[in-house]
Amino acid sequence: MPKPFYTLDDLRHWDDLSGTFEPPAKLAVIGDPIAHSKSPQMHNPALVAQGIAAQYIRVQIPTGCVRESLQLFAQHGFLGVNCTIPHKFEALSVMDTTDHLAMQLGAVNTVAIRNGKLIGYNTDGPGFLRSAAEAFGKEVHELRVLVIGAGGGAGRAVAMQCAIEKCPELVLVNRTFDKLHDLVIACHLTSSSTKVILGEWSNEKLKSLLGNVDLVVNATPLGMNQGDNLPFDPRLLTNRHLVYDMVYRGEGDTSLIEAAKSVGAKTCSGLALLLHQGALSFQHWFGSPAPFEVMKKALFVKD
Repeated sequence: MPKPFYTLDDLRHWDDLSGTFEPPAKLAVIGDPIAHSKSPQMHNPALVAQGIAAQYIRVQIPTGCVRESLQLFAQHGFLGVNCTIPHKFEALSVMDTTDHLAMQLGAVNTVAIRNGKLIGYNTDGPGFLRSAAEAFGKEVHELRVLVIGAGGGAGRAVAMQCAIEKCPELVLVNRTFDKLHDLVIACHLTSSSTKVILGEWSNEKLKSLLGNVDLVVNATPLGMNQGDNLPFDPRLLTNRHLVYDMVYRGEGDTSLIEAAKSVGAKTCSGLALLLHQGALSFQHWFGSPAPFEVMKKALFVKD
């Protein structure tokens, strides 16, 4: 019986485990934590639908061990890996080859393994664009965007994607400004027409910032666990805001999504991002479009 998730130690002794998989494990998602990930829930039905004799598993990898884990995946004949919190920056630094968009976005969330080499991609940015357009009926280039947690891998990817799309205004908020210095420069170089603003992460400052933006993106891990604090006072939201929470929980809406819905704001959850970025990852691994409707149906049902 497969375990809910595997560990780095399991990877180090994979020969003892590999024979227990039918079909063989050939794809994985790594993160810390990782038990909550719904990626296998959508990828395994997609593999079956495409007639691919492989399965997708979760592996919990500690920070600082991404290089070793990816080398072990390659050694054991895996085809690809997704990287989630907190490994997207670290993954970028260990690729043999990196796609141009992933270099622009500054993070890797999808790794294809070909002939033992690690090729890095980023599907968070394009997945964000597709899911936002689907949920809100508007393109990002039409919107003034505020990204909370812009210093992390997912936040940086979204911020850069917004600059690439030339959104009129981009507000970057992070606990520490020093993590945003290079991002601000990169956004300016990418789009001279996008006004980039640094915002202080406090309810007082966010009150004035939220009054002048359309789309609010939570790119922090806050909300992943029951009882997490909200990234800001939900009373600052109004029904004209579009609220995008990049995280999701195993069951139910995050507190931010609940708060946004309570004031009549349109919302988009991290599950929508997971679906769209996952379909793009599948395409990178296999070179053909993913069975999107199969993945969607599998993801949006209760375990």
